[in-house]
Order: sequence, then structure tokens, then C-alpha cells
Amino acid sequence: MIGIPGAFARSTIEREGEPGAAWLAELPRIVDELLGRWGCVPDGEVMHGGVGVIVPVWRRGGGTAVLKVSFPHPGNVHEPDAFTAWGGRGAVLLHKRDDARFAMLLERVQTSTLAEVEDGDEIATVAGRINRRLAIPAPPGLPRLWEQADTWEEHLCKDAEELTHTLSRQVMDAAMATVRELGRVQPDVLIHGDLHARNILRADREPWLAVDPKGYAGDPAYDGGTLLRSRALTLLEADDLRTAVHRILDVFAEAAELDRERVQRWAQFHAVQAAFWGRRHGFRIARSGSRLDWLTDFADRLAELLTERS
Repeated sequence: MIGIPGAFARSTIEREGEPGAAWLAELPRIVDELLGRWGCVPDGEVMHGGVGVIVPVWRRGGGTAVLKVSFPHPGNVHEPDAFTAWGGRGAVLLHKRDDARFAMLLERVQTSTLAEVEDGDEIATVAGRINRRLAIPAPPGLPRLWEQADTWEEHLCKDAEELTHTLSRQVMDAAMATVRELGRVQPDVLIHGDLHARNILRADREPWLAVDPKGYAGDPAYDGGTLLRSRALTLLEADDLRTAVHRILDVFAEAAELDRERVQRWAQFHAVQAAFWGRRHGFRIARSGSRLDWLTDFADRLAELLTERS
């Protein structure tokens, strides 16, 4: 049976508690069962993402692949649906799926991600082109982003009332306007939903392919905000934050063939969400203390900057 990476086991139990521990105890058996059913043998070290393990495999008579098994969670339900709809267009190919096990047999790509590229323009360009290729008519049955608009508005109001923050009225009004004007009426287009540089990997069939989609139907410009948010640590080092932020948005919007203002509005909404999330829950790289304060202050600055017209 496979070994479970220690860091993955610890983070799963920390996040999921007893259900996570119970799932981890069953995971080696689940993997063995799937390997046997799908005619695969392990072919490398077990890897992991945030919510699942990835086992490189050799398919008997069919070359290489990876077996991905994720912790059962509503956010993972529609990942195979997205891969099926794309059929390898801008994303890895789906070979097999077991929805009950939250398991997939996927095309194997390289471990190098777009986040490792030093050229910021190249990162934004590649992400924009991937975004454009993934934007196809959404199949039925996927969660529609517009359905989240009421929840977004409710949370923004609640956070603004309950949390101590420095966001101006102008910033809050802009985020609320995005929810009401863009959030409630969105294109019926399949989008990644969590498109950032670590979710775009080098590949052999194409230079870059997307992984780990949420599989939403909605506005492709929404993912411009997820990309910008993922670049936060790089932006912290920028000599001129305003120039650096607008450069990312300019390059991404052009490559994705999206309306530039629409991308910025979604990015501003994401920044406001991040500013409040940090205050309630902390960030992955800082749960408390002065570093968390520094990061929430930065999220505030980013939200204010994105409220300005480019």
C-alpha cells in the first residue's frame, strides 16, 4: 500500500478533524482498489496538493498517468465534469473517474508550475490564454456563480459591520456594485474558478495545462481576480504597487480577450473578500500576529488601489 505524506496527513487532520483522520485511514486501501480496477501500478513518489494525493502510475498497455484521490468535499464535486467538458482543451485529460471516491485518473504532466516562471508578463499571458481556451459553453449541472451573489452580498455586509477594518465607503460600495451588477447576471460559460499560477503546469502535449478546476459556470473575468490574488507575495516586493498591479491586469485581460474594466472590478471584489477573510480566519502563511496584520493591511491597500479607475 502507498504511504501518505506526513505533511498532507497533518494538514488534513488540522482542517477536517475526525472525518479527515478517518478518511486518511482508508486512503491506502482506496488507492489500492482503484489501481487494481483501472489496471495501473505506482510509478513514482506519492505527491499531494491541498486536499488530495497524486500517485504517478503506469497504465498497463497505456502509458503514464496520475491517480488523484481527494478528500470528499462539495468544492471538489465538479472537477471531473469540467475536465470532461474541456476534453483536453487547455487542461489535463481525464481518463477515468470514480465520483463516489472523489477519484480521477488523469493525464500526467510535469511537476513544474507557472509560478516558478520569473517573468511576470509571461505568467499573466499564459494564464490569460489558458483562461480564454477554457471559456466554453457550460454543460448543465454545474454550479452557477450567479447563485452565490446573495451570499456574497450578505457576507460583505456582515463583515463590514462586525469586523474592525480600514476599508473606505468607496471601496465597499465598489465591491457591492460588482456583486449586484456583474455577480447576479453572468455568462453561461465554463470557467476554472481557481485559476492561478500554481494550478497551471508544464506539459508535453501542450506547453501548459490547467489542473484543479472548481468547474463553475460564470464570468471568465472572475478568474482575473484569482490570478491577481495569487500574485500577492510578488506584489509585496514591487517598487511601484500601482504599476505592478495594473500591468498584471492589462496583460491578463489582453491575453484572455476580456474587458479590462470587468477584470479589474472582479479583482477588487476578490481583494475585499481577502481583506475580510484574513481578519476572520488568517491566511495560510500567517494565522496571527504582526505578519497577519501586515498582510491584512496590504489587502486593504490592494482593494483601495483597485477601486481607482485604471
